[in-house]
Amino acid sequence: MAKYSRIRDLREDSDKTQQELADYLGTSTQHYGKYELGYAEIPFERAIMLAKYYNVSLDYLAGLTNVKRPLPRENISEEEWKLIETVRSLNESEKSKLLTIAELISECK
Repeated sequence: MAKYSRIRDLREDSDKTQQELADYLGTSTQHYGKYELGYAEIPFERAIMLAKYYNVSLDYLAGLTNVKRPLPRENISEEEWKLIETVRSLNESEKSKLLTIAELISECK
């Protein structure tokens, strides 16, 4: 089972109790606690509820990304999306170099 430490962190950051989240999800406090500890899988519908509650992406809840909110895909062109994906694949040093290049290009306008 996966440990969902992000939901615990989000809950604590929001100063909420397990009881409050359990009530919101329509489950018991004990069962909600099992979600946080990874003893029970979070049903997809409840994961969506939590993502909406905290205004974060499902990927963030699952620990697949550190970006809390996904970019709205419908407002981004395919070319921009490709750039974003490329930047996300770079390490910090490469990102720093790319930023320097982008700043130089921007100054040439």
